[in-house]
Amino acid sequence: MFFEEGWAASPLRWLMNALGDAQLARMDRDPGLTAAVDQHAAVLRDAIPIDRETLGDYLLGFLDELRHRGWIFTGEPDAAALRLTAVCWLAREQGFLEDGLPA
Repeated sequence: MFFEEGWAASPLRWLMNALGDAQLARMDRDPGLTAAVDQHAAVLRDAIPIDRETLGDYLLGFLDELRHRGWIFTGEPDAAALRLTAVCWLAREQGFLEDGLPA
């Protein structure tokens, strides 16, 4: 269900549509979720350069691992969902989805 057609062509945009929009809206109402996502974003900032290409490549690798493990987003903020939400938050904060380019 989670990995529908086209996810690899524009992973950041696909993730935002599949999970990000709803999770980011949920963060506005849930300070605990916001804190957890912020921690995951900090880990990402420390691990990789936060630019469109690197974040997209990271996301592709992370999604491949999740697919391999059979992970499915249940709507609950497990570690994988928190990391994916952090990717969405960083992409939005950096403006990677605003220009219409593949992301």
